[in-house]
Amino acid sequence: MLYNLFEFLEQNYDLPGARLFGYISFRAALALIIALLFSTVFGKHIILLLQRKQVGESVRELGLEGQKAKAGTPTMGGLIIIAATLVPVLLLNNLNNIYILLLIITTVWMGSIGFLDDYIKTFKKNKEGLKGKFKVIGQVGLGIIVGSVMYFHEDVTVKEITVKENTLTNTEVVQSEELKSTTTTIPFVKNNELDYSKVLTWISNDLKPFAWLIFIPIVIFIVTAVSNGANLTDGIDGLAAGSSAIIVLTLGLFAWVSGNLIFSEYLDVMYIPRSGEMTIFIAAFTGSLIGFLWYNTFPAQVFMGDTGSLTIGGIIAVIAIATRKELLIPILCGIFFLENLSVVLQVGWFKYTKKKFGAGRRIFLMSPLHHHYQKKGFHESKIVVRFWIIGILLAVISIVTLKIR
Repeated sequence: MLYNLFEFLEQNYDLPGARLFGYISFRAALALIIALLFSTVFGKHIILLLQRKQVGESVRELGLEGQKAKAGTPTMGGLIIIAATLVPVLLLNNLNNIYILLLIITTVWMGSIGFLDDYIKTFKKNKEGLKGKFKVIGQVGLGIIVGSVMYFHEDVTVKEITVKENTLTNTEVVQSEELKSTTTTIPFVKNNELDYSKVLTWISNDLKPFAWLIFIPIVIFIVTAVSNGANLTDGIDGLAAGSSAIIVLTLGLFAWVSGNLIFSEYLDVMYIPRSGEMTIFIAAFTGSLIGFLWYNTFPAQVFMGDTGSLTIGGIIAVIAIATRKELLIPILCGIFFLENLSVVLQVGWFKYTKKKFGAGRRIFLMSPLHHHYQKKGFHESKIVVRFWIIGILLAVISIVTLKIR
């Protein structure tokens, strides 16, 4: 809204200072500040509202230290994250940008699924919440929307820049062209681009128009996996919000570089027109996560619930796909990946050993992974900080992939 207003004022009245809103860096900084202030100032009022409505966490007995003390803590705190993100986005972003529209849809879509799950748990007193199959249907639905927009929308392109030498004049001619492409980036590999369409074109070039049959299922898998990973990570105070802030900041750097012609050319990374606008959304999202941590660090005054965790995972997945960095997810989202993997291994091994030996055995004392360390006697604050440190290390490794190939 403000973006369009100041754009109008600059073009028609040459208003002093209006040009500032044309700079992504200025709007990103402003978005972060607004989101941070909103989540810290209004977050308290939202928590008090949740308390009045008796929206308290129902804690299952898992034999973990300090678990009983968490009973009754307000949940659905993800509403703070969603509101604190959308307010500066609606004010400062160019709402005609396809990537911003996609991220707003993702926020509302996943937030609605998470809210419904929390509502059933809290108000219907059903600890199971929304049935797993309905969550998966919602995640698959979002994956279809994201995959279809990324594949078919005319504004989702990459710019191919070629430099040719003119032998007659002994000069270089730079040519650029926006192309529809299913190309993505492979980390640590020279000439690090992979085109999903080649899965079909190696059979026949005539199959290239059907590349969406490969691309969209990949997007569905990524959205589902990352949102579930964020959901599993949200098990102890501050872990999901802090880890996500680290991941999102890194993706913000990728979005800014990929959307800037000069820096993308200098770093030899894929230039994605119009993707730089995502930097403002990411800054707002980061501010909302940091502000939420004010109330979510140990001992937590509020839990994000599935309203927050599913939304966080969905947003991270879509940003990674939009910046063509989805193959970095196992590294950048390593915390989510390990949490997911620990559950898969635990369940798989238990079923296998029960079938083979008659009694199920466990790899971990408890899964997801953070509960394993709780069972070993580590205080949850120590677990959270150490996971954050690992997350920072993984973020640095991810950033290094811009140059190391």
